[in-house]
Parts: sequence; C-alpha cells; structure tokens
Amino acid sequence: MPVEFISAINVNASNEVNGRGDPAIDVGFLRRYARVLEDGGFDYTLVPYNSSFHDPFGVAVALTQVTERLRPIVALRPNTMYPTVAAKALVTLDQLSGGRAVVHFIAGGSDAEQAREGDRLSKSERYEREEEYIRILRRVWTSTEPFDHAGKYYSFENFVSLVRPVHGTIPVSVGGSSDDAYRVGGALGDIFGLWGEPLADTKEQMDRVAAEARRAGRADTPRIWVTFRPIVAATDALAWEKAERILQILQGRSGAGLWSTKQRWGGGEAPANVGSQRLLAIAKRQDVHDRALWTPTATATGAAGASTALVGSYETVAAAILDYIDLGAELISIRGYDNLDDAIDYGRYVIPLVRQELARRGAVTVA
Repeated sequence: MPVEFISAINVNASNEVNGRGDPAIDVGFLRRYARVLEDGGFDYTLVPYNSSFHDPFGVAVALTQVTERLRPIVALRPNTMYPTVAAKALVTLDQLSGGRAVVHFIAGGSDAEQAREGDRLSKSERYEREEEYIRILRRVWTSTEPFDHAGKYYSFENFVSLVRPVHGTIPVSVGGSSDDAYRVGGALGDIFGLWGEPLADTKEQMDRVAAEARRAGRADTPRIWVTFRPIVAATDALAWEKAERILQILQGRSGAGLWSTKQRWGGGEAPANVGSQRLLAIAKRQDVHDRALWTPTATATGAAGASTALVGSYETVAAAILDYIDLGAELISIRGYDNLDDAIDYGRYVIPLVRQELARRGAVTVA
C-alpha cells in the first residue's frame, strides 16, 4: 500500500505555542483546518479523546462534511461507550463520509485520567477489555443474524445491526508500547501506532508487533503508524533556532493550565504508560538521535503523548521521514506544536518532497 500521512484535528486556534486555553469549538477554524489538511495532501486526521474535551464522533462528522478525501481516525476509549453502540456510531460516521471512518483504540495510559470517567480497571485488564471490544465490533459489522455474547467485560443477547460499513469493515488501529499493546495490536490491528523513537528502537517495536501477529496466526502484519512533531524552516539553522524558542515555551508551561504536564497526566506527577516512559528514557540518552530526531520536547512535556520532534530544513525532515519509511512505516503522522501554521508548511514543503522521492524510486524500480 502507498505511504500515507496523518495529522490531528484542532477545533480552535489554541495550541502549545500560543498557550490559549479556549475550550469552545470555532466552527470557522475547524472548517479551515480540515481543508488545509486535505489540500496539503494529508490522508487522515486523528480526532483525539480526553475526558474533558469534545466528543470525537461529532467533530469527525463535522470535518467530513467540509472535505471529500480526508479520513477521520476517531480515538475511542472502551470505557466510554458500549461496543454495540460504538459499532453503529462508527458505521454512521462511515456512511456519512462515504466510507472514510477509521477507529483508534486507547486502552488508557493514566489511571487518574481513566478514573475521571469511572474506569478503575488495571492496565492489563484494560487491554483484555479492548481485545474483547474489537472482536465484538468486527462481529457486529459482519453479522446478518442476531447473536449473543457472553464475555468477561460485555454480555448481551439477540443483537443485530442493520447498518453496515460502506466497504464491509472499518480499519482498526491499536497503539502502545507495552507487552499487552503488542499482543492485542499484533493480533487484531489493521494499523499499529508508535510514537517517534530512534530508528533502532522503532525497528525493535515493529519486530515485536510482527512477532505477535505471527503468534496469532496472521499471514499479514498491521501497517505501522509513527508519529512526530516536526519543527521545520527553510534552512537547518533557522529550524534549530525555532526549535529552541518552542522548547523554552514548553518548559515554561510545567505548572498549571491546559498545557501543563500535570494537567495532561490527570493530576499525576509522572506517566504510568510504557510509551511515555520509553520517550523519557530515550531523551536521557541524548538530545539528538539519527538524522533529525530531537527529544528535549518530550522531557519538557513529560512525554504526555507524541512529543518528539524532527528538526531541520524541509529537505532534512523529509529525508528523516524517508528513513522511517525505509524501516517499514507506512503511515507517517506529522503535527506541529503551532498546529495550523505547521500543517500549512508540511503540506507545502515536506509532504511533496517525500512523495516526489517515493515516486522517483518507483520510477527507477519500474525502469
């Protein structure tokens, strides 16, 4: 399959650089942002989930009505919606968008954040529930006769859905860096999401996912999605100056407020999830890895989500992205700390360079 690009939708102009904490949807901004992504060559956009933020299904439907090609990836925590209801909600989005829906499962990285909505399962139990949930969704999407389910976390009788995905199913994405994440994602994911780590560490994780896919009896493996926060400019020197300015801003937000580390971790002082722990450990090893991977932004934000940057000129960052593609990544997520302006730059300068090089390689191979 071709290499594809992912971003993340924003519902207003608030971001980590300007530090605004406006919670309201700005419909005009949302419409403009979605069109910037589509016009810039992005294929997907993540619609994130947080206990205090907007409903991702509503946002996903809205953005599909002002775009024609961009595919929403709805972030879904299993504790927030019963699986039969989620199956129909996803199909509704899929039908309204002409078959563009994707779902990304979040088992939950913070016990405190999960507890905000009444979820007090352990991390391993959350992955068990996620596995059961995915299996239910897929059966709902394909069953034409009523069926019963009696599992550890869900049970129901005589259920059948009359609504069907446009293409017969909906792609399922799983993410994480724990043994449980590899197991569930390797067995059931169409896509497996990773945060941006050095090439060698990324290859190690990709191999783990592939091994779990084989262990589950799959003949294929999930497509790998890797996420970065690129900081780009016309030259390497200008990009590094920009990176240092952004780092100072992020370091100044360690206390209170929407963008503070404590807020992101649900009131806790440190991340409990393996992915964030890995990013912080990598950041301690050194600041710059491989061609352009920069880790101080992970330390400054407590690695609360995807937080490592690719820093450099448009050409340098495009080359760094190609390094991960050469490793086997098929989905590249790039979203900036200054979201709208960065998305415009990626669409103008970075994505075209990557696609031009891939096209050149394809032409050489054919020749």
